[in-house]
Amino acid sequence: MAEGSNRGEDPTSSTRMIMVSDPNTAISEFLTKCDDYQLFQLTKFYRDRLEQAIEEGVEGVSFVLTHEKHFSGQEYHIVTELAEKGNRADSSKLLLNLVMEKGSRARRVMWESFVKMHHVVPKLVKILKEIQELGPDPFDYMNIGRGLSEIPSHLKDVQQKHKETLRVQTETLRVNTILIREKVKIFQLVTLYTELTVISTVRDRTLVEHELLARGRDHEEWREKHLRRELEKIRTDQLFQSSFSQRKSKSGSSAVVSGVAGIGKTTMVQKIVSDWATGKIYPHFQFVFSFKFRELNAVNCSINLWNLILIFYPYLRNILGELWKNPERLLFIFDGLDEFKDSIDFTENRRNTEPQYMCTDPEWRCKLSDIVYSLIQHKLLPGCSVLVTSRPTALHLLEKAEISVWAEILGFVGDERKEYFNKFFEDQVVAAAVFKHVDENELLYTMCYNPSYCWILGLSLGPFFTQRDRKQKRVPKTITQLYSYYIYNILKNHGREIESPRDVLLKIGEMAFTGVSEKKIVFRNGDLIKYNLQPSQFLSGFMMELFERDDSAQGLVYTFPHLTIQEFVAALAQFLTPDPGDIRKLLSEAHSKEDGRFEIFLRFVVGLSSSQSARPLEEFLGPFLHRTICGVIDWVKEKVEGEIGNTESETGKRDLLNTFHYLFESQNKTLARTTLGSLETLTFGHLNSGEALRLTPIDCAVLSHVIGLCDTIEHLDLWNCSIQCEGLQRLGPALHKCQVLRLGYNNLGDSGMKPLSAALRNPYCKIQKMRLNNVGLTDSCTEDLVSALSTNRSLTVLNLSNNKLRDSGVKRLSAALRNPNCKIQELWLDFNDLTASCIDDLVSALSTNRSLTDLNLGNNKLGDSGVKLLFAALRNPDCKIQELRLDRADLTDSCTEDLVSTLSTNRSLTGLNLGNNKLGDSGVKLLSAALRNPDCKIQKLRLDGVGLTDSCTEDLVSALSTNRSLTDLSLGSNSFTDRSVPALCSLTLTCRSLESIWLRCNQFSSNGKRLLKSLRESRPGLSVKV
Repeated sequence: MAEGSNRGEDPTSSTRMIMVSDPNTAISEFLTKCDDYQLFQLTKFYRDRLEQAIEEGVEGVSFVLTHEKHFSGQEYHIVTELAEKGNRADSSKLLLNLVMEKGSRARRVMWESFVKMHHVVPKLVKILKEIQELGPDPFDYMNIGRGLSEIPSHLKDVQQKHKETLRVQTETLRVNTILIREKVKIFQLVTLYTELTVISTVRDRTLVEHELLARGRDHEEWREKHLRRELEKIRTDQLFQSSFSQRKSKSGSSAVVSGVAGIGKTTMVQKIVSDWATGKIYPHFQFVFSFKFRELNAVNCSINLWNLILIFYPYLRNILGELWKNPERLLFIFDGLDEFKDSIDFTENRRNTEPQYMCTDPEWRCKLSDIVYSLIQHKLLPGCSVLVTSRPTALHLLEKAEISVWAEILGFVGDERKEYFNKFFEDQVVAAAVFKHVDENELLYTMCYNPSYCWILGLSLGPFFTQRDRKQKRVPKTITQLYSYYIYNILKNHGREIESPRDVLLKIGEMAFTGVSEKKIVFRNGDLIKYNLQPSQFLSGFMMELFERDDSAQGLVYTFPHLTIQEFVAALAQFLTPDPGDIRKLLSEAHSKEDGRFEIFLRFVVGLSSSQSARPLEEFLGPFLHRTICGVIDWVKEKVEGEIGNTESETGKRDLLNTFHYLFESQNKTLARTTLGSLETLTFGHLNSGEALRLTPIDCAVLSHVIGLCDTIEHLDLWNCSIQCEGLQRLGPALHKCQVLRLGYNNLGDSGMKPLSAALRNPYCKIQKMRLNNVGLTDSCTEDLVSALSTNRSLTVLNLSNNKLRDSGVKRLSAALRNPNCKIQELWLDFNDLTASCIDDLVSALSTNRSLTDLNLGNNKLGDSGVKLLFAALRNPDCKIQELRLDRADLTDSCTEDLVSTLSTNRSLTGLNLGNNKLGDSGVKLLSAALRNPDCKIQKLRLDGVGLTDSCTEDLVSALSTNRSLTDLSLGSNSFTDRSVPALCSLTLTCRSLESIWLRCNQFSSNGKRLLKSLRESRPGLSVKV
C-alpha cells in the first residue's frame, strides 16, 4: 500500500523533519512559552510514548538532570544501572517517575534535553515534530474529551442494558476442538486472551508473495526492530484521543488496525468491546456499536444507519435520535474490511462531489458502503469515532481516507507464545511439552507469532503428548505433516458420522480450491449446493470442526477456521479425485500467478506427495492416487532443475527458495539428491540490500535441509539477507559443508558466533573462506572463535571487517594465530576500533605464525607507535606477510623511517596500502629511498589521499625508475598539478614493470589529463586512470 497524504512519514528517513538543537527553533520557543502547568499537561499527555522513546537515550537524559542538580548521584546510578543491565523499560519509567516527583524545573530541563538529543533518538523526533504540528495552541487538542456533558439520567438505563448485552456477547471465546463430546470449547475471554504486540504504524510493502508468507517474513524483521526499540508499541486503549493520533481534529477520529489472517483482529475487537462494556477503557464513549463486515454482506438493499443499528441493537430504537446529538460520544467498530463484498474506494472523486454518494444524515437510505465511507470521513455524524480492522490486502482502499491512527498487530513476541500454550492446555505438563517441541522446531516456532497457527499446533500436537501409544519421534516435522495430523484427528474422532469421508473431503476440497483461485474465504449455502454438500453435514458431523459459522439475523455463512486449512484441503482434493487430469499443468498454472495466492497450496500439494504426510490420512480416506503423486514429483524435479543457477534477480532467488520449500515439504531424499546433484553455488545475497532476498528462520531451516542433502556447496552467499542470529542457528547443522561462506551485513551478534564455531569444530568441516563483515560482533565472541580455530584445519580466509572486536578481542585472536595448527592465510580486521594496545600481542603471533600472508588493519587508530611495533615484526625473516593494509590508520611521517628499515630487509611483502594517512611529502620522500633498494619486492603500492604535492614527485619518480617489481601504483586524491605531468610520463616509460597507475581526484588541468591518458598509446596494456 502506498502511503496516503495523511500518513505520518518515518522521521528517520526525512531530513526535513529533523530539527536542530538551536534554542531559536520553533520547538525551543514553544517550550520557553509554556508555563509550568502546561508543561505538566504536555508530559502527562505524552507520558506512555516518552517512556518508550527515551529507553535508548536514558543515560543522556539522566546525565543532564544530574548535571543540573535535579538528580542525586545515587538516583543517577540507579537509573543508569538498570539500563546497563538491559532493563531499559524499567529505567525510563523510573526516570519519568522521578522527574514528575521533583516538579516543574526538572520537567523543563528534561524537555530541553529532548530537544538537544533528539537526533540520536528517532522516536523523540516524531514526538517533537507532532507537537510543532499541533499549531499555536496544542493544549486545545489535549483537552478534547474533557468537559463533555455527562450522560443524561434517562439514558443511563438504556446504556446499562447495552453494556450488559455487549458484556454477555463478548465475555466468552468459542474455540473449535477435535473432540467427539466437546466439539466447541467455551472459555472466559479474560482467562484465555493473550496480549498481542501492536505497533503504531502499518508496514508499506507491495505483496509479491502469498500474503501470509510475505507478512511472516516481514514479521521477523519488524520483531527485531521492536526489540531494538525502533517501533512504538500501542495499547488498544490508545487508539482514540491519545498522542498517537496523526490527525489532531475535534471532528472525530478514525483508527485502522491491520493484521494478517488469524493474527487476532476479531478477538482484539471482542476484547475492546468487552473492556468498554465493563468500564475498563474509553469512558468518554457513551455507546459503542460493533459490526462484522462478514455479517453486513447479507444486507443487499439500501439502508440507513438508524435501521442498521436496530438490526443488531433493537432496544435502542427510542433513543437513537438523541444519540445523534452528541456524536463525539459514539464509537463505531467495523471488523474485517477485507471480507466486505462491496468496494469502498476513498480515491473516488464522485463521493466528494455527487450528493447521491454522500450520506450525511443517519436516516437517509443509501448503500451500506456509503454509510461506512461517510462515517470514516466524518461526513455522517461528524465528531464520532470509527475503528476499522482489515487484512493488509485491503489497506489500499483506505489510502486516501481520513485516518488518525494506523496500527498493525505483529502478533506474539517472545514469551507471549509460551503464555498462549500455557492457557491453551489445562495440563501444564502437556503445555510445557508441546511448547518445548515447538521451541526446538524452527519451522513451528516461527509460525507461532500468529495465534491461529498456535491454535492449529495445539490441536495437532496435543495428542502426541497425551496419548501413550504415540511415539515422540513421529511428531510432525513439516507444515504438511502438521496439517495432516490436524485432519487425521478430526477423521479419527468424527469419521463414523459420515458414510464416505473421502467423497465429502473431495467436495469440500474442490470448493476450497475454487476459493483459493478466486481469493474467497467466505462460503454460503449457494456454494454448498453447487458442490453437492448438505448443510446438515456441517451441523451434525465432523465438518463442524472444519468450518465456522456466524449466527446473525441474516443467516449462516461458512468459513474455514484458518486460510491455510482451506489451502490444505484444496491440496488434499488433488489426491482424492478419480480423474486428476494434467496435474503438472495445474501446478504450473498455479505457480505462474504472480500474486502468490497459490504458494502455500503448492507447498501442501508437494508435501502430500510424501508417504509420511499421506499415511495417516490414507487410514481413513484410502490410498492417494499414484498417478497424481508421480506427476507432482516430476513437476518438482522440473522446477528445481530449472531454477538452479537462475538467481541473478530477486525473483530468481525467490523462485529457487520456493522450490527448496517444496523439497523440504516432500521429505523425499531421493528426489532431492537427484535434483541437487549439480548444485555448487547458492546465492540469495547481494551487495545491494534491495536485491538480496530476506530470509526468515523458516527459510534458513529449509536451506539447511537442502545443503544437508548435498556433499559440498562451493559457495553460499547470504550477504544482506537479514538472517539474524536465529536464522543462523537454523543453518548451523549444514554450514560445515560450505567451502565459502558470505554472511556479511546480517545482524548475527556475538551469539551468532556459536553456530559458526560449532561448524568450524566439525571434523568434516570444509569451510575455507568465511566473510563476516559488519555482523555485530564484539570482543565477547572471540573466545568461541579462538576455541574453534585451535582445532580447525580448513579455514584460510577470515574477514571480520566492520565489527567491534576492539583490542581485547584481537588479543584473544592473536593467541589462536600463535597456534601452529592455525591455517589462516588472510585476516581482515579493518573498522574494529583497534588501537596500538593490541599490537604487542599481534606482533607476538606474527613472529611464530607460518601461514598468515594477508593482513588488513585499515581504518583503526593504530597510530605511529602501533605501526612501528608492527614494522619491527615484519623485519623478522620468518614473517610471511605478503600484503598489508594500513589505510586510515592515523599515521604520520614519523613512522616512515621504521617502514624504510623494514622494506630494506623484508623479502615477502608485495602489497602495501598506506592510503588516507598524513604522510605528506616528507614521509613519501623517505619512503622513496626504500623503493630504490633493488631488494624491495613491493608490487602494489597505494598512497591515495596522503597529502602529496608536486614537491615529492621527483623523488618518487627517481626511486621507481629503477624499481623492477612495482606493477600497481595508486596516487589518487592528492594535490598533484600539471607540474608533475612530465615526471609521471617519464615514470611510465622507465618503470617497465608498471601495469596500472591511478591518478584520479588530483588537480590536473584538462590538458594535463589528456597528456596522461595518451600514455596508454606509448605503453600498450598500461592502465591509466585520471
